[in-house]
Amino acid sequence: NVVRGEMSLIGPRPTLRYQVERYSDHQRRRLDVLPGITGWAQIHGRASLAWAERIELDVWYVEHRSPLTDLLILLRTPLALLGGTYKGATGGWRPPSD
Repeated sequence: NVVRGEMSLIGPRPTLRYQVERYSDHQRRRLDVLPGITGWAQIHGRASLAWAERIELDVWYVEHRSPLTDLLILLRTPLALLGGTYKGATGGWRPPSD
């Protein structure tokens, strides 16, 4: 999808139609950029965050995106992946259990 131009490497994760229907005007700002494979919300907790908080992190990214922010996301994504445990069919990541 990135090669076809439908997605970006960095940006908010793709959204389902029923979710978009529930967005406020402010939350719809996250749709101003292409969806991405990884993003600001992913490196700040992803599945451990409440849905509204993930959306707010995505809106923050849209309003503050820059090449430096994208580089930071790219560098921190592997750390986020290694620092959590994949939740399989339910998707997302969770902190490792003690």
